[in-house]
Amino acid sequence: MTQDVEMKEQPAPSNSVPSSSPFTLHHLKEIASLIETGAYDREARRILRAIRLTMALRRKLKASVLSSFLSFALTPGSEAFTRLSSYLPKEDENEMEVDTATSTAQPPAKHSLPELEIYCYLLVLIFLIDQKKYDEAKACSSASISRLKNLNRRTLDVLAARLYFYYSLCYELTGTLSEIRSNLLALHRIATLRHDELGQETLLNLLLRNYLHYNLYDQAEKLRSKAPRFEAHSNQQFCRYLFYLGKIRTIQLEYTDAKECLLQAARKAPVAALGFRVQCNKWAIIVRLLLGEIPERTVFMQKGMEKALRPYFELTNAVRIGDLELFRSVAEKFSTTFSSDRTHNLIVRLRHNVIRTGLRNISISYSRIALADVAKKLRLDSVADAESIVAKAIRDGAIDATLDHSNGCMLSKETGDIYSTTEPQTAFNSRIAFCLNMHNEAVRALRFPPNSHKEKESAEKRRERQQQEQELAKHIAEEDDDEF
Repeated sequence: MTQDVEMKEQPAPSNSVPSSSPFTLHHLKEIASLIETGAYDREARRILRAIRLTMALRRKLKASVLSSFLSFALTPGSEAFTRLSSYLPKEDENEMEVDTATSTAQPPAKHSLPELEIYCYLLVLIFLIDQKKYDEAKACSSASISRLKNLNRRTLDVLAARLYFYYSLCYELTGTLSEIRSNLLALHRIATLRHDELGQETLLNLLLRNYLHYNLYDQAEKLRSKAPRFEAHSNQQFCRYLFYLGKIRTIQLEYTDAKECLLQAARKAPVAALGFRVQCNKWAIIVRLLLGEIPERTVFMQKGMEKALRPYFELTNAVRIGDLELFRSVAEKFSTTFSSDRTHNLIVRLRHNVIRTGLRNISISYSRIALADVAKKLRLDSVADAESIVAKAIRDGAIDATLDHSNGCMLSKETGDIYSTTEPQTAFNSRIAFCLNMHNEAVRALRFPPNSHKEKESAEKRRERQQQEQELAKHIAEEDDDEF
């Protein structure tokens, strides 16, 4: 028993760390063979599958594994091999011994494909971003983009789209996103000329993100309106496009279109993209409040979003009640959160909605109330402000009341019984007409031409009769020949 215990304690702890490295390197070699097959067969779906498998191995990437894979996939001593190796940090001796032993098991490729070279750039770039070496990542991404400009192969479109994304991400993480705007426009022009639709989608979203990052909404809308449109090839890129379009429409005061775009982006987003769905819901909540709607409580209770949407829940509660003082306290309490979400300017617009909601509650509760009391209840600065706000609400149709300027009061009109009017009958009639029209269109679509089955049967019978007549005529002719 003691001997068995001693044998279990023999291995050194350092050898257990790189034990997963050979398996990771083996998986990367399998991915490389998959990319080669996709390049030779010109099947982009194989390369897309290779990228998905790479994302699954992302956390297992190490400098020693990448250096061994570079020596396998690229020709040692080549320009790409030398450049990519310079970006990798020096690995530990133990890891190096294990990986060199595994790399000698298979000889390196003599002529590397462009797809493999770009894939190596992508691998190194992902590793540098995960290690938070953003300066090296910037240099690596710039080198990969300059290399990618000289290649025009449709099998590279999937890899190129992913490289474009990380290229923009590197500059965004370092706070220099404006430096690559002209380069992104040039890449978008190249992708358009090469009919690279996936690249066009990706680059259009990156350009919109670039403009919106610096609050250049007019330029973003001009680019979006003039960019070529086609059927979306990537659901993720389409969701991003809807989100950016929703933000642009919100700033342009087109709240109805913005609400549709933001809600559609949140619905189409993958379940794993929790952060993206949270951002979509934040903007959608603000837009619905600006439209005068109150979001349901279930919106704030979605799984994984309760904590992130808590400030917006309290804001919605303040708008629903119509308490201006509570609205101000919530806005001050979560000012840092609203500033980081870039929704602070939109929340300033909500002040008018809060006042209007409170004024509507007052008009329902009181048939006659002094403007001084209105200013006190709404916590306005002066009676003149209350008078102007009430006058605007009456003009917009928000409340049914009149102003008595001589006595300085607001007179609310009595709310009549709506069921004593013809309005419910008109609404009910329009709904019935809509249902009947839909039913008639469905029945009309199911109709067939009259006697179509009879015509088909008669044509078949006619064909059979003609065939029988021909056979009978041939038989008679043969009998005549026999007689002679």
